[in-house]
Amino acid sequence: MSRAGSHPTSVSDLTPTEGARFLLERTSEAADRAEYRATIYTPTETFAGTATLVDDGSVVVVLAAPADLVDMVTMLAKLTARAAAKKRADGMPPWPARVLRWRGPGRGGN
Repeated sequence: MSRAGSHPTSVSDLTPTEGARFLLERTSEAADRAEYRATIYTPTETFAGTATLVDDGSVVVVLAAPADLVDMVTMLAKLTARAAAKKRADGMPPWPARVLRWRGPGRGGN
C-alpha cells in the first residue's frame, strides 16, 4: 500500500524513522487568536508544549526541546498565524484544526 495520501492515525504512526514531525492541534480559538497543543516527534523522543497564534503573525511557543526543533515549530506556527487574516478575508476558517509537517533529509532538515 502506498503511503502517498495516507494520514498518520496514532502516535506510533507519527514517530518518524528519521527527521522530525511537527504537529499543531487547535485546543481553542477566538476571532484573532488560537491556542494549539504543539508536539514534536523524533525517532527517539516526543516533546509537548503549547503555542498561541495571533492573526498579526505573532506567536508564543512554550516547549522544552532542542533549540533547532523549537525554531522549526515556531516557524510553522508563524506561517499558520500569518495566513489566518487572509483566510478570514477569503471567507475560510482562519484557524486549522491540525497542522502536521515532517522535516528530515531532503525536506529542509539534515
